[in-house]
Amino acid sequence: MLNKLFEKYTGVLRNFKLVYVVHNFLNRRKLAANRKLYQKFGLKKSILAPLGSKDFRGKNFDEIPWLDQSDALKKLAQHPDFQKFSEKNQAAIRHFVDEGYLVLENFYTEKEVADLNLEIENLLKSGKATFNYTGRKIMELPKISDMADCQFFKNQELLQLLGFLLGRKVVPFHSINFIKGSEQRAHSDSIHMTTAPEGFLIATWTALEATSSENGALIIYPKSHRLPYLMTPDYDSGNTFLTIGNDSNAKYEDKIEEILQENHFEKRYFNAKPGDVLIWHANLIHGGGAIGNPNLTRKSMVNHYFGEGVICYHEISQRPAILG
Repeated sequence: MLNKLFEKYTGVLRNFKLVYVVHNFLNRRKLAANRKLYQKFGLKKSILAPLGSKDFRGKNFDEIPWLDQSDALKKLAQHPDFQKFSEKNQAAIRHFVDEGYLVLENFYTEKEVADLNLEIENLLKSGKATFNYTGRKIMELPKISDMADCQFFKNQELLQLLGFLLGRKVVPFHSINFIKGSEQRAHSDSIHMTTAPEGFLIATWTALEATSSENGALIIYPKSHRLPYLMTPDYDSGNTFLTIGNDSNAKYEDKIEEILQENHFEKRYFNAKPGDVLIWHANLIHGGGAIGNPNLTRKSMVNHYFGEGVICYHEISQRPAILG
């Protein structure tokens, strides 16, 4: 019930950590697995308490994603499973290491895309699917659509590739569908879905229709995944013991804009075809391009996956992630 309320509610209560503690209490059974993880990584606090990057400052983690290591390309070449991929996908995986993302062209057929679009249209008409408080996002479609869940969110071929990229089994966590372009400012997903150790998040973006400057193509900043992870102590977030900070997300995006200008990263537009899948690194900076024609749709699906066996949390709202 509280989850449904927060999908629509935009008021001041979102700023108070105590509200999220209550939310944690209501989901305490799902959070119970965190006890062993907290012990594993030497974190001494309640599974119901607020959780943020400050709790991990000074801790040295031995684990980092294998493709983030300096000799990643060498390890790739020597990995027996890497040889099982097609030459095209091998090149895409090497591109992921260098640039922070890869593209799987025509991963889904025209029929699969059309069927999902029809499914979403019918769910919206029936009221079973709704937009959250942003008015743009349909949250957690796989929970009400077997097609979205099995064929897209938990597609076995995709899960195997994601697991290979992270070096461990992935846990499907979060899904968002868009009917129009997001126009979201540049950001890294790791400020919203965070892991300790860092980097054990991976995301997919599936084009459910063609994208261009007219309907708001996705924007990517290649190689930005090599930047240090930006967390709330690294900018003027306003985070305190009791609150997450007024306009913390907007101030984060302001800081990201500064970093992009300082580092002169290339701004690349991804003009996708229906069925194309983009996979990006946990720390890759990306956003939604401006919509040239507001009458156009830009249907897409974004899925996020955590690596198994790490602590998962939300840095902006300072709360543990609820899996399952």
